[in-house]
Amino acid sequence: QVQLLESGGGLVQAGGSLRLSCAASGRTFSSYAMGWFRQAPGREREFVTAITWSGGNTYYADSVKGRFTIARDNAENTMYLQMNSLKPEDTAVYYCSAKRTFLSGSDYLRNGATYDYWGQGTQVTVSS
Repeated sequence: QVQLLESGGGLVQAGGSLRLSCAASGRTFSSYAMGWFRQAPGREREFVTAITWSGGNTYYADSVKGRFTIARDNAENTMYLQMNSLKPEDTAVYYCSAKRTFLSGSDYLRNGATYDYWGQGTQVTVSS
């Protein structure tokens, strides 16, 4: 089992940057594929980005491609989301998620139902 804790959210002006972190408990972090999802008020949760266990494959939603970068440090049991050129429509609660798997595949890791563990979320607010 793994516990996830997000940090790094906050208020930023449009065009600014934030870096989110997701710290994972346990000793098997490197066995988990990880993802970031977000949910804005009145909207369904949506996929943002995902990374395979080794970091060898990454996947992005079209809306964030070229602006967001996902990374992981297996030695530190931490995943990161670097968000640049933020827009007001990026405002949401951001959740990290984990699935113990060595599988890759865009459809699989873009699907929220794939993930077994979720963090509490961190608020990101982008002002115009």
